[in-house]
Amino acid sequence: MSAKPVALSNATMTAERKYRLLVEAITDYAIYMLDPQGLVASWNLGAERITKYTAEEIIGRHFECFYTQEEKAAGVPGRELEIACSKGRIETEGWRLRKDGSRFWAQALIDPIRDDHGQLIGFAEITRDLTDRKRAEEALRRSHEQFRLLVQSVTDYAIYMLDSSGHVSSWNYGAERIKGYLPVEIIGEHFSRFYTQADREAGEPQKNLALAASVGRTESEGWRVRKDGSRFWAHVVVDRILDDNGDLIGFAKITRDVTEQRDAARELDRARDALFQSQKTEAIGKLTGGVAHDFNNLLMVIQSCLDMVEVKLPSDSPLHRLLGNAQSAVKRGSALTQRMLAFARKQELRMAPVDIVSLVANMTDLLRRSLGPLVHISTLFPASLNAVRTDANQLELALMNLAVNARDAMPEGGHITIAARNVAIDASHTTRLAPGEYVCLSITDEGEGMDEETLAKATEPFFTTKGVGKGTGLGLSMVHGLIEQSGGRMVIKSSRNFGTRVELWLPGVHSGTVVLAPKEELPPPKSLQRLRSLRVVVVDDDPLVLNATGAVLQDLGHDVIEVPSAEDALQILENKPDVDILITDHAMPGMTGAQLIGEVNIRWPSLPVVLATGYAEIPADLSDGATRLAKPYDRTDLAEAITKAMSDRRLHA
Repeated sequence: MSAKPVALSNATMTAERKYRLLVEAITDYAIYMLDPQGLVASWNLGAERITKYTAEEIIGRHFECFYTQEEKAAGVPGRELEIACSKGRIETEGWRLRKDGSRFWAQALIDPIRDDHGQLIGFAEITRDLTDRKRAEEALRRSHEQFRLLVQSVTDYAIYMLDSSGHVSSWNYGAERIKGYLPVEIIGEHFSRFYTQADREAGEPQKNLALAASVGRTESEGWRVRKDGSRFWAHVVVDRILDDNGDLIGFAKITRDVTEQRDAARELDRARDALFQSQKTEAIGKLTGGVAHDFNNLLMVIQSCLDMVEVKLPSDSPLHRLLGNAQSAVKRGSALTQRMLAFARKQELRMAPVDIVSLVANMTDLLRRSLGPLVHISTLFPASLNAVRTDANQLELALMNLAVNARDAMPEGGHITIAARNVAIDASHTTRLAPGEYVCLSITDEGEGMDEETLAKATEPFFTTKGVGKGTGLGLSMVHGLIEQSGGRMVIKSSRNFGTRVELWLPGVHSGTVVLAPKEELPPPKSLQRLRSLRVVVVDDDPLVLNATGAVLQDLGHDVIEVPSAEDALQILENKPDVDILITDHAMPGMTGAQLIGEVNIRWPSLPVVLATGYAEIPADLSDGATRLAKPYDRTDLAEAITKAMSDRRLHA
């Protein structure tokens, strides 16, 4: 019977030894015993590795040596033992100290140890070094905090979260600045309130979330609404947010106010379109001016030949009717040429202050007769209206063109209003006019109006909505050229079925001699004064014009020397001192007519000169002293120009 207890004792001793060896072999955990007063009673290799104390250095010392000075002063070690006794265990995390004074983040578990009678005989403490995990958590926390601060500090973008149903769950400063809502005002509200009423009714908010949920991301632009009801153009990106299981938990939304960028882009597009239109108009203007010049020369030849035929025909010849038709055709061609030159801005304008009120009053009867009984004309002018600086005759023609266009837009009749007002333009205006005083002269009709496509082409040369043979397409182009040449701007406002308003912005003047457009009356008949026979040098690079002009001059009784260039003319003048007058074209290769006149003014200052041209772009200093003769001209115009040139030279001699 006695051998059995001994065997049990040996077995017990063997189990205790194995348990001790197991505990002492653990290195990842500090496992040690404390006596009831908190003194270290045992020490394993894990405790030595973590705290750097050997068993000889620590056994018998109070475990509070592992705590920081602040915790010891606060009585934390003793309180933890008390809690372990009363609660049965305590689990804590906090900073602990190693032997060398360095700190580590410890997870500690303290259990009371009691004997069979329930008496406290000590404590078992298991401590784990979680410093690496703590540092990772701190780094992650700092990263999250930095990211939060980053998102919060962004002011150019509204960055916020939506839950899976579209309610706002976070709100940064950018969202507050752009949309005007404080976080307390918007968190928990549905994001659809940022959309316009029309977009909400069309279901745009739900469509965007559904698209983002299905494909992961959506990007769009459109109008959004601020708290105060104002609108802004937004660039919006919505990304879905999934949890670890792939379930949708919300959306990340980034909104940027790009109103200024959109406006700038639209303004850039408008500027590009304007530049393109300007370049196209300039190119067509150059072409038109060149065509008009050549056409003028052809009309000159035809006019001269018709004049010669008219002189030779017997007064009772039946051919006079055909001759009159041909001369009328030349006049129509001349009017067309003037329109082309007006568009090309190469028409010679007689600029002077013009009283618009008087000009319109003088042509009202003509307008009524021209437009017919179905069109009612009314005028609307202020009591005091500035004069404008332009060519009175050309302005009258422009008004007639616009009135006829208005009538044609009202086939069943209607109302036309001619109005004007004074306008002061400063740098804040967007009319592309230089600052100053202007008069806005407008012609408004109640006609069919123009759609956007037609309106964009309205001032293009040769563009017309009228039938074949009913319009040249140069009416508005001529008006445009006149107004631009006068330093103003033409603006057309029109919409389909709502009529058209054409505004002519012209520089205003307050003083000076005001020129009135002549009242409608038949011009006085020209008198063909017979001059003494003169020796005339005629210069023109076009042989047809040169021969025709020479023939007319010879028929008028003059001795004519025809030369094809300015250089040849100078040689003739050097060798023939008895030349009475020089008649020269302007647009010639090499030396122009204006340059020839400049040379003549220096070398033969008393020689009368006639400059024949359809162009206005001739330097005043070079053509000074020359009598202008506008192409195409007839024999009477030519004779009168010669008379005037001879008279002017005698006055200045």
